[in-house]
Amino acid sequence: MGNRIPEETIEKIRRTVDIVDIVSEYIPLKKQGRNYFGLCPFHGEKTPSFSVAPDKQIFHCFGCKAGGNVYTFLMDIEGWSFLEAVHHLAEKAGIDVPKNVDSQAPAGGNSKHLDTMKKMHGLLAKLYHYCLTETDFGKDALAYLDKRGIAKNTIETFQIGFSPDSWEFSTSFLARRGFSLDDAEKAGLLSKRNFDGKLFDRFRNRIMFPIQNAKGETIAFGARILGKGEPKYLNSPETPIFNKSKTLYGLHLARSSIRSKRQAVLFEGYIDVISAWKAGVTNAVATLGTSLTEEQAKQIRRTAETVVVCYDSDEAGVSAALRASEVLESAGCYVKIAKMPDGYDPDDYIQTYGPKKFLGEVIAQASTQMSFKMETLRRGKNLLDEGERIRYVEEVLQEISRLPKAVERDHYLRQLADEFSLSLDALKKQQFQYYLQSKRKMDKDFNMRNAKSEKSLAANRLLPAYQNAERLLLAHMMKSDEVAYKVREAIGGSFNVEAHSALAAYIYAFYEKGYLPNVSALLETIDDKQVLQTASELAIIELNDELSDEELQDYIHSVETYPKWLSIKEKVKEKNEAERRNDFIAAAQIAKEIIEMKKALKMDKHGLP
Repeated sequence: MGNRIPEETIEKIRRTVDIVDIVSEYIPLKKQGRNYFGLCPFHGEKTPSFSVAPDKQIFHCFGCKAGGNVYTFLMDIEGWSFLEAVHHLAEKAGIDVPKNVDSQAPAGGNSKHLDTMKKMHGLLAKLYHYCLTETDFGKDALAYLDKRGIAKNTIETFQIGFSPDSWEFSTSFLARRGFSLDDAEKAGLLSKRNFDGKLFDRFRNRIMFPIQNAKGETIAFGARILGKGEPKYLNSPETPIFNKSKTLYGLHLARSSIRSKRQAVLFEGYIDVISAWKAGVTNAVATLGTSLTEEQAKQIRRTAETVVVCYDSDEAGVSAALRASEVLESAGCYVKIAKMPDGYDPDDYIQTYGPKKFLGEVIAQASTQMSFKMETLRRGKNLLDEGERIRYVEEVLQEISRLPKAVERDHYLRQLADEFSLSLDALKKQQFQYYLQSKRKMDKDFNMRNAKSEKSLAANRLLPAYQNAERLLLAHMMKSDEVAYKVREAIGGSFNVEAHSALAAYIYAFYEKGYLPNVSALLETIDDKQVLQTASELAIIELNDELSDEELQDYIHSVETYPKWLSIKEKVKEKNEAERRNDFIAAAQIAKEIIEMKKALKMDKHGLP
């Protein structure tokens, strides 16, 4: 068992790096007052609600409530363990941290087991690459790649390899290095025969395309048969380290280019990415045999503002492109769709017409989502036929009615009117009818969701006085150990909101360990997600430099008296119930108790005995 990283080293790393610099590597930030703001990378939004406080070295999103310090940010956005975040920042800060240290196992399995799976993939990726580029095994595969226009530098960039036509090439290699073959099967590298349970190579006589995670670690393979055979393409199965719906091919290579251009180009497969790369499209990523997911769209949005969707030209590709564009729009991306000529996929087009034409006539000429929809709706229609022309116009109007911006709607209505010599006024009226129908449906759906979210709506209302008092007390406690000690002496953990009580306990424990006030360091000690969200939200509040004793006592009084007001409310209910029973003697007695309780509250407020 290794040693843990000393707390002072973790603190030194956190003090050395600037959270603004780290966050800026993922999203653009703009300074407003003391803090920096940007679009939250953790949920889709179009109005910035993500705040970074450089003086406190923390972040908080007022939309999704994500928050924490620089370690938390990297853990959330990259899916790293705390240890991985520490090592990443230590490297940036130029601070040495030992590699053999203990860590919490990430969700989904034992960290050592997952590391072993990654190590097996990494070693095989190197072996396959060596077989392709340096041995006779790979001569035919190398010739095939050369014929496809994939040059040596591209092979190096993507670490393309070749698995020989053998049942035990990889099996023997892994066994000689002491790896468990059962673990190799679970990692998707080997297969098992049904009749005798013997393990053998999953990939044979195939050109190998390593699939990496966002950190550049090989976690799976895509493999194309060399020559004839089925299946033509064989991919790794899903494993504890590989989830197709969460992985984007080429992201680790494309990230810096995407960030600098603020644009990503999305393809359907890794072959298209490799072809696009050699054509100069270095901001290319691809899904892996699945429809684009919300999680993948969010990954893209973290570094790109605009996404060009470049899928196949067949019917399935067009439908997939439209679905992907909607998912990307929901994630907050501005979407354009590249038009591939009929019968071509991106790889075929580049092979046939070359990189220059692909860049100039496909990527550069990508159209808006609405324009692409209009072209798609035209397919198969004879617009010289009056009936088909009217049907086309109606279908386009329905799509226009769904556009959120009036300027967009007006633009396409005018385009439609000009093309078919139609009355703009008539088109607007018809489009408005479709809009009303769509709105009624949306309102109905909204009301159904609304009925299920009373709790969420209640949270958006103005907070009662005691909750505001608790929030301000905790915000000051995080900033001042003196205030924290006074609050602990007065009310201890007797906050009325459960998350507030829990946060107070973390604050007391933090100062008990001898720490000085440091919000970022405090957040690091909080391992409860809900409490961390509350803490980051309160920590971002701008406070006056000093909290007067009078203000402090007012806040404490508000917290202490809330349960007493609840008791008074209960007494009022008892009195009303007695009156309904015509028990006026009991009602009068309860009314007297209520008056005494209210007097006690007032005396307590003024410090009277």
